Formats: sequence, structure tokens, C-alpha cells
Amino acid sequence: MIIALWILNGLLALAFLGAGLMKITRPRTALVSSGMGWADDFSAGSVKAIGAVEAIGAIGLILPLLTGIAPVLTPLSAVGLLIVMVGAVVVHVRRKENPVPPIVLAVLSAVSAVLGFLVIA
Repeated sequence: MIIALWILNGLLALAFLGAGLMKITRPRTALVSSGMGWADDFSAGSVKAIGAVEAIGAIGLILPLLTGIAPVLTPLSAVGLLIVMVGAVVVHVRRKENPVPPIVLAVLSAVSAVLGFLVIA
């Protein structure tokens, strides 16, 4: 089960770190023009905060389990990312956009959280 957790968390960390760093480094107008229309509904600071939460969550999926220091933070990071993705689903549904990508990430985050709690227990 630990191998499945590592594989899943590695993939999730790549996805969330990439998405988070993109939101942190690119201006909001560039994000909107590249197809992230939802960013138009949020302030630049909010978009940067969402990106920071995603990047920190990605680090939290890997680092605690890797170091063995407070490994309970790994499934808690997955729960935090799940909450962020539930918010993303709500935003996309309200804007009548495709909610499938955040739904997939939410489900994978939930699976990561369950596996994480099972592995560290």
C-alpha cells in the first residue's frame, strides 16, 4: 500500500506544484488569456494565494513521508488539497465550465488521504 501511496502522491505533487507555481508566477491577466477564465472572478492576490496553497500542499504530500518527521501531515495535506478542489469544482460549475479536472484531482486527493491514514496508522 505504501508503494501506491508514493506513486499517487508523486503524481499529485507534480500536478499541484505545476499548477500552483503557474498561478504564483504568472499575472492574473495572463492566466485569463490562457484559458483560466475563472481567474477573472478573483483578485490577483487571491489567485496567488490559491497557487501558494496548491504548492505548499504538493510539498506536504511528499516531504513529511519522505523525512519521517510528522508523517501525519501527508494525509492532512491531501485533505487540504481535496478542500481546495471542492472549491474549484464549485467555481467551475457556477461559471458553467468543465468541472471534470478538479473533480478528478479531488477524488485522487481523497484516495491519497485514505491511503495515507491507513499507511501511517
